[in-house]
Amino acid sequence: MAAERPIYLDHNATTPCDERVVEAMRPFWSEAFGNAASRTHAYGWRAGEAVEDARARVARGIAADPREIVFTSGATESNNLAIQGVLRAAGAGGHLVTCATEHNAVLDPCRALERSGVAVTRLAVDREGRLRPEALHKALRPDTRLVSLMHANNEIGTVHDLAELAAVARAAAVPFHTDAAQSVGKIPVDVGELGVDLLSLTGHKLYGPKGIGALYVRRGPPRLRLEPLLFGGGHERGLRSGTLPVPLCVGLGAAVELAVRERDAEARRQRELRERLWKRVSAALDGVWLNGHPEARLPGNLSLSFAGIEGEALVLALDDVAVSTGSACTSARQEVSHVLRALGLPEARAQGSLRFGLGRSTTAEQIDRAADRVVEQVRRLRALSPRGKRG
Repeated sequence: MAAERPIYLDHNATTPCDERVVEAMRPFWSEAFGNAASRTHAYGWRAGEAVEDARARVARGIAADPREIVFTSGATESNNLAIQGVLRAAGAGGHLVTCATEHNAVLDPCRALERSGVAVTRLAVDREGRLRPEALHKALRPDTRLVSLMHANNEIGTVHDLAELAAVARAAAVPFHTDAAQSVGKIPVDVGELGVDLLSLTGHKLYGPKGIGALYVRRGPPRLRLEPLLFGGGHERGLRSGTLPVPLCVGLGAAVELAVRERDAEARRQRELRERLWKRVSAALDGVWLNGHPEARLPGNLSLSFAGIEGEALVLALDDVAVSTGSACTSARQEVSHVLRALGLPEARAQGSLRFGLGRSTTAEQIDRAADRVVEQVRRLRALSPRGKRG
């Protein structure tokens, strides 16, 4: 008899590809296999039509114009194209503003630009992970060329008041980029209402395939100058050269459309399950803290810290529940989360953290089982640890 699969509660790291998305992609692997850039025959025409249909679906999901959507390999490439593209187009030097709690897909490009002479300001957040607009206003300089602030945090789930922050940048005529990999399809995202100039998204965070994403690039006026990172064919209006992966583009379009269509009902369901998990764990254990904003957070995200334990030890003990200590990128490096550090948490509390990411397949029965297992293992680890509940 096969072993029962672990309960999957790491949807902030990645999501399974929805069967409806898989079905939408199916014809474009071997039947309609044309190159979308081939304009001289029916195979290319069908592929091109499929790509443009997918582009329109992605655009509708964020209330954009299809001409403002550039396909990429994912949010990491989109972030790099936005951040490096704007700074390179503006010439040497300049100033860039970001936040201490950004994903490494933003922080690392900023570090790379810093090494080349760009000044970078990393803004601090409050204890709940939110950034105050006045802090952004004070950080802006005459030579500020871009502000890059994420919409929703991948570790603690906190959602920034992006419209208010973008308005500060717009008043200073500074372009505004947001990494929306965690928010598209989970909470409302309207580029016009948010007031952003550039927005990154990715397929595998919203039940689409891995290896595909998009960058929204606002059309003027005023014109937004962006230097491409890849050259070799002039695809995607010269902003991202390379043969388009037609099946993946189709999958992204289908995934965005499905996620937006089901978003509100799914958000309500996941929010109820998240509160069920939080109440069940916090009622059974002392020394448990919620990380991030209690209300302005992603519906399916729950970040908790447990006194007296190591988060890594708890993850290993929960062999029948798939969870993480934070970002998959940070976990791979086995270091304390820079996001939790930025909140000002004590070292022990940051080390004793766990991130739960709920998704479409999560059930109430799974939540109860997972909560019981967490309580059981926290008690066991505390009994073994000399730190006990002191944390």
